[in-house]
Amino acid sequence: MTNFNADQFVAAQKANLEAAAGLSQTAFAGFERLVELNMAAGKAAVGESFTNVQGLLSAKNPQDLLAAQAALVQPAFEKSVSYSRHLYDIASSTGAEFTKAVEEKVAESQAAVKNLVETNLKNAPAGSDAAVAAIKTAFEASQTAAETLKKVAKQAADTAEANFKAVSAQAETAVKSSIAKAKVKA
Repeated sequence: MTNFNADQFVAAQKANLEAAAGLSQTAFAGFERLVELNMAAGKAAVGESFTNVQGLLSAKNPQDLLAAQAALVQPAFEKSVSYSRHLYDIASSTGAEFTKAVEEKVAESQAAVKNLVETNLKNAPAGSDAAVAAIKTAFEASQTAAETLKKVAKQAADTAEANFKAVSAQAETAVKSSIAKAKVKA
């Protein structure tokens, strides 16, 4: 019978530490991208604010003021949509990296547990065939259940992503339609 020894324990702890370090780097990289996005958006907003105020102040009558305001809506909306897409891309790619790392660790753990179970079952005492078969069946059932849950979670994530994209497209269409109507009135 193979026992879990100190070398295996140290190797497992080292692997877990490396995985944690990798996940930390992934989190910081995502955070860094988010900060860069917000800094760029903030810088652009400050510059555009002054330009927009100057345009509004140059209006000579109420009609010019309304036209200037209407002209600001479309670019503001487009920038908002662009910012949301960038934000979604950052969250999505960072989440995908986390998911990949977790799936790799789960696969490693499942393989180690399977190896441990099989090794211990090979060394089972004579006459314990029924118990060994029951343990194997239970282990295989747990593996099947884990795979099913993983597939369901993936489907739910894919559905949520598709719904997010559909809602974003509908909102974009609705706002563009409202902007077009506002321009016609102005």
